[in-house]
Amino acid sequence: MLQPLLRKSKTMKCLLTQLSLSSLPKSPYYNNIHNQILNRHFYPPLVFFSSNSRINRREYCSNSITKVAAMASAKIVREAESVSYLNQREAAEIDEILMGPLGFSIDQLMELAGLSVATSIAEVYKPAEHKHVLAICGPGNNGGDGLVAARHLHHFGYKPSICYPKRTAKALYNGLVTQLESLSIPFLSVEDLPEDLSTSFDIIVDAIFGFSFHGSPRPPFDDLIRMLVALGNPNPKNQKLPVIVSVDIPSGWHVEEGDLSGEGIKPNMLVSLTAPKLCAKKFSGSHHFLGGRFVPPFIADKFKLDLPAYPGTSMCVRIGKPPRVDISALRENYISPEFSEDQAEADPFAQFQKWFDDAMASGVKEPNAMALSTTGKDGKPSSRMVLLKGFDKDGFVWYTNYESQKAHQLSENPQAALLFYWDTLNRQVRVEGPVQKVSDEESEQYFYSRPRGSQIGAIVSKQSTVIPGRQFLRQQQEELEAKFSDGSLIPKPKYWGGYRLKPELFEFWQGQTSRLHDRLRYLPEEIGGKRVWKMDRLSP
Repeated sequence: MLQPLLRKSKTMKCLLTQLSLSSLPKSPYYNNIHNQILNRHFYPPLVFFSSNSRINRREYCSNSITKVAAMASAKIVREAESVSYLNQREAAEIDEILMGPLGFSIDQLMELAGLSVATSIAEVYKPAEHKHVLAICGPGNNGGDGLVAARHLHHFGYKPSICYPKRTAKALYNGLVTQLESLSIPFLSVEDLPEDLSTSFDIIVDAIFGFSFHGSPRPPFDDLIRMLVALGNPNPKNQKLPVIVSVDIPSGWHVEEGDLSGEGIKPNMLVSLTAPKLCAKKFSGSHHFLGGRFVPPFIADKFKLDLPAYPGTSMCVRIGKPPRVDISALRENYISPEFSEDQAEADPFAQFQKWFDDAMASGVKEPNAMALSTTGKDGKPSSRMVLLKGFDKDGFVWYTNYESQKAHQLSENPQAALLFYWDTLNRQVRVEGPVQKVSDEESEQYFYSRPRGSQIGAIVSKQSTVIPGRQFLRQQQEELEAKFSDGSLIPKPKYWGGYRLKPELFEFWQGQTSRLHDRLRYLPEEIGGKRVWKMDRLSP
């Protein structure tokens, strides 16, 4: 009953904190939820307000919300040096508090940790190129995090396998195994693993040992760690190696001193949980993320933790800057169905409609966004993104300011090019042709279909002109909003309207492997006094 309320607004959370335990059902489950509400983002643990309390509830809630809002506005990417690190004792003490007075259960924390690991992986390593995952799970909580991460990765589109050689005989872990087996995720013994992990896997999740591990690894984990260490050695075959993602602690490292021998695992990604441990300062891989979005201010204050704010609804946040990338090495190997002549529509307008519908269905953001390229009499090209607002046999329509740079160029040279790019489908469409203004009636009809705020924006914006600052726009906007606050008709400015490009060329591009892309071009020609479209295949 109360669980959905945890997802309500901050104000609701403040109201919920005023409930006493006597108003809740008498069970540990509800007691734990009550404690979590009290401590999650707002109060020190187990604070109750009585009717004669000297603490003003409304003021407390208001101040807390302000504090959280300030935290949320912090930089999402934090320099590694400005983030707090925990020693082993502090990490253990935080776990005891979370599972003690704060009411978290081990399975709750494990679920949040595993989800954090999976989302961190998905943030960097996309399943199109890193599909096959091996999660090597130890017998403790760290291994449980790996099992949960594997389940989420399966639902994210990856193909995980599990190596879980020393299973923990507890109901929680048995349940995790059952969940994975129900998804037909294979469990591999150590003997089943290939000697060279790079032949079968793109990602290795190191979930063997956590921060509570002491001593030297015992069989079979010593051999598993050696296999992971071998992946960091020079590769004479120059083959693609799987990336290693360590959960909280690279297995075999000292929790505070790091890789003491210098010959341990060298993960490409480290996902710290709750807060980074001291050994993370020695991490030299490309990607360091923080997960475990459950630390209330009480713990942050008690342990003087300086942690980055999580963006939006994300379960992970990057620590430090992303690695600098060699731009020349950036490559996307497009994997798409072939686009052949017999699949293409004879009419390019019909083909565009089909692909536009696919883009709409794929969920791509603003499928009607298109690059518009124009040139003036000086021959200098200019491009910008605009939004398609209609298309039919007469052409492609967009709306803008008739005194903008693009408008001046079109008045000098009424020829333009459009480019649509739908990255999730590996598709582009080019359209070229002459441009003319749409009728005043058509422009007016569209103008009054827009929200009133957009109508006012069209008047405020003298597009492409120099202005003294953003406040200049705000002031004009406020003046117009006040002027038309009675709901009266907002007149369409004479300098605002639409353009229509009448196509004389279409090109449909479908990305393919090895850069052997499909390119089909349509050009009009006269046959028997009738205008038809001729289709040609272009070399990629």
